[in-house]
Amino acid sequence: MEMDKKSLGMASDETPAEIAAAFLNQDGARHEKRKPLTFIQFLDLIEKQPARVIRNIFQVFYDMMFSHVKVANSDVPDDSGEVNFTYYDCSKLFVEGSENPYFADRLFANRMMKHMEGLRHGAQQNRIYIFHGPHGCGKSTFLNNLLKRFESYANTEEGMRYEALWRIDVNRLGQPGMTERTSSIDRLVHILERHYPDLIDQTVEDELNHGVDKACLEIPCISHDNPLLIIPKHLRRGMLDKLIRNDEFKWRLFTEKEYEWVFSQEACTVCSSIYQALFERLGSIEEVFNMLYARPYFFSRRMGKGISVFNPGDKPLKNNVITNPMLQTRINNLFRDSNLIHYVYSRFAKTNNGVYALMDIKSHNVERMVELHNIISEAIHKVEDLEENVNSLFLALMNPEDKKNIREFPSFSDRIQYINIPYVLDVETEVKVLTNIFGRHVMDSFLPMVMENFARVMISSRLKEKSDVMLEWIGDPAKYRRYCDANLMLLKMEIYSGAPPQWLQDDDRKALTAKLWRRIIEESNTEGSSGFSGRDSIRIFDQFYSMHAKEDSLITMPELCRFFRNLMKERAGLIPAGFLESLLRMYDYNVLQQVKESLYYYNEDRIALDVKNYISAVNFEIGSTAKCLFTGEVLDITNAYLESIENRLFAANADQQRREIMRIDVLKEYTTNALSVEMMVEGKDITDTRLFNSLHERYVHNLKKRVLEPFLENENFRSAIKDYDTEGFKTYDKRIRSDVEFLINNMMVKFNYTEQGANEVCIYVIDSNLAGKFI
Repeated sequence: MEMDKKSLGMASDETPAEIAAAFLNQDGARHEKRKPLTFIQFLDLIEKQPARVIRNIFQVFYDMMFSHVKVANSDVPDDSGEVNFTYYDCSKLFVEGSENPYFADRLFANRMMKHMEGLRHGAQQNRIYIFHGPHGCGKSTFLNNLLKRFESYANTEEGMRYEALWRIDVNRLGQPGMTERTSSIDRLVHILERHYPDLIDQTVEDELNHGVDKACLEIPCISHDNPLLIIPKHLRRGMLDKLIRNDEFKWRLFTEKEYEWVFSQEACTVCSSIYQALFERLGSIEEVFNMLYARPYFFSRRMGKGISVFNPGDKPLKNNVITNPMLQTRINNLFRDSNLIHYVYSRFAKTNNGVYALMDIKSHNVERMVELHNIISEAIHKVEDLEENVNSLFLALMNPEDKKNIREFPSFSDRIQYINIPYVLDVETEVKVLTNIFGRHVMDSFLPMVMENFARVMISSRLKEKSDVMLEWIGDPAKYRRYCDANLMLLKMEIYSGAPPQWLQDDDRKALTAKLWRRIIEESNTEGSSGFSGRDSIRIFDQFYSMHAKEDSLITMPELCRFFRNLMKERAGLIPAGFLESLLRMYDYNVLQQVKESLYYYNEDRIALDVKNYISAVNFEIGSTAKCLFTGEVLDITNAYLESIENRLFAANADQQRREIMRIDVLKEYTTNALSVEMMVEGKDITDTRLFNSLHERYVHNLKKRVLEPFLENENFRSAIKDYDTEGFKTYDKRIRSDVEFLINNMMVKFNYTEQGANEVCIYVIDSNLAGKFI
């Protein structure tokens, strides 16, 4: 059945083609915003939004970076000095909407943002920022995504800047010759179309008529200068003082170095010459500025507007000088002086107030790098007899071995700001790289923590095997043998991720001061340049996943270890000796804790009651009867009673002498601090005191430690886990079924296991006797 136009949301007199055209025309509002503004309109925009309009390339790039990067709260300790190890979420900058995402780990993100912070300061035009790192670290992906995001940002209203555009009123200058020339061009085009139709197309006609208007000569600024720079320098401060209201931005504009360019920079030679010529002819600054417009500075990497990127194989042009003979002729006719205004510029002007980037300093890019030497030093480039201002953001990529290409220029070294891009040194980021390549579904084939351990093996090959600062901090690595390797690499990985592990002892946690943390982070500058590359990691993961992914079982930690032991025979020396054993031991310890946590029935009321009674009981003599100060229970104070609680508070094998010492310590802490200070002076309840919390934590810890003991020798418990969610599970004792259901559900809820994964890992814990292994 044919539907009528009204049911389709169409006006009765509109065709589908007209509706489609109207939809396209809705975008016209965006293009309206790109129309040039008169100088008065531009000043009005400055008065309303000065911080957005008065920006150079460095300030816009800074704004782009910090508007696209989120800052999250950090657990990093901070004492008298700042650590400056922030968690930056760079996904909006490098990942979202990208066909080839780049994942920045925490170390690189901090390094990058620290340098980007410097873009707001004064010496940025005297620098070239070189991102250097080994092959396969993602340098090209990083820069391409960064420039793509900047191009997109710079062409939005938030990132938009304005450049000078002259629209010279020909009639106002009284130059009849211009009208005659316009007619001549029209006749030339007509003759060519009639006699040589194959030699002319619309492009040629547009070129011939470029800038030709009987009433207006349009001349764009060759260097994309902010229209404010056309104002004579001695007038800028006074004009802006009257234009901008007194607020924080105005104070920054007039006092901070980042805005020094507003008052010190000159306009380009063409604009300066036009201003001078017009002023001499018209005799009025107002008349001159009536012919000055501000138009949005449009960026396009593909067209080389505002962003120019050169690959090593791109051959330099023979002639770097650009002219426009047609426009130059019109300018000469208008001002009647061929030497007054030279419309000539270089290709550097196309990216002035923009970004100039080199992809690898080799081949032809070495020549380009050398050419930048004087430009970066003086911010000036000679074009024939003219001096051209060049205030661009210079970026480059470099492999370590290419540093030799610029060693011949030692004076260049202080102009280069190196930013290290190593291989990924953060576990979470390495996993993101792999799941981006292979899809997030691959994680469903692994037991929890196993894929993360694959990433740890990759990262171990990229770290220094011995770390003096880590050994200075920890002292004896053997005390963490259950959770860490002898070289403390696993601990360093956690530090690089910004999250000290839970198993870190209190004294070591307190010793991790801001100063020590900074020393550990600084060590990362010398790591990540060797070992498995990003490409190696992808290739090895593909090989491992293809071998071990199955529909009926999940990939386990023992399978991972066997795979890498075989790989070590081919790639000897990349994975540190003993690392795989330590990684497996850490995994075993962690899954054991997960199972214990999932089996533990947490009766808070019973625990709190026992702790309160014990604190009260140690105040009385053995053999006495006393009423607890906190619970009201009547207690028979005997060794047997105290030991029944101490076996959970401390250790079942503690001798009598050690128990006596423990009781004295509890009594002393109660009388000197808990009672006399925290409760009587500070008004705390017993449950809020340091003593209660310490004893409570010990009680819970020891309960969890022994929670598996009733199940280890029970073969029915293991079988029930295996038969979970089958008909055979119903044949087991009700208590066993209840315990198994409690265990499996907690593993799924607390630790993100699937039902199949929870089954497999629980059987692994029991069959491997992990509880006996970590007594």
